Amino acid sequence: MPEQRYHHGDLRRTLLEAARSSIETDGVQALSLRQLARDAGVSHAAPGRHFRDKQALLDALAEDGFHRLTAALGEMIEGEVSTADEARRRFDALAGGYVAFALAQPTLLTLMFGLKHAPDARAELIEAGHSSMELTMRVVDAAQRIGAIGPGDPQRIALTAFATFHGVATLASGGLLDGVPAEDLVGVASEIFWRGLQPTTS
Repeated sequence: MPEQRYHHGDLRRTLLEAARSSIETDGVQALSLRQLARDAGVSHAAPGRHFRDKQALLDALAEDGFHRLTAALGEMIEGEVSTADEARRRFDALAGGYVAFALAQPTLLTLMFGLKHAPDARAELIEAGHSSMELTMRVVDAAQRIGAIGPGDPQRIALTAFATFHGVATLASGGLLDGVPAEDLVGVASEIFWRGLQPTTS
């Protein structure tokens, strides 16, 4: 039987990958567990072993998206920071990486944050959503510790940075940048933001 190909757990990953592609092409409303099962070559009941219904699949898709985002951004900020230039490069990499992720899969990103902030959001999804923000806080905290930027609440700084670059990504994915390349705007926004964090001199 075709289902036997997935008895080690591959079906769950296969369904998530197919669902991720499907929502970017056809939207969330068109997503169908039955169609995903047909495409995977398994019975229509097989996905139920991993996702009890479409909502469970969407929740898992959002949680997986946050994990993938955090992993991608985490690779960009590995290592210790000892100079202001290194701190700035990490911040730029984080901003660019986030916008690139958002532009590559805008429907998924909307789903991720929509479900994370839903009144009945699962604890696991909320925790996964916090992980990428914690990375940004780490970048801010490391920059503050070496004096590359001034003092301030790392959480508030990280949230403001997120709002800035999420806004750039949203405008870019909607074609609202009047022809300005997204990466150019990210660079300008990062420069302005970082300049505003510089320590004040007496």
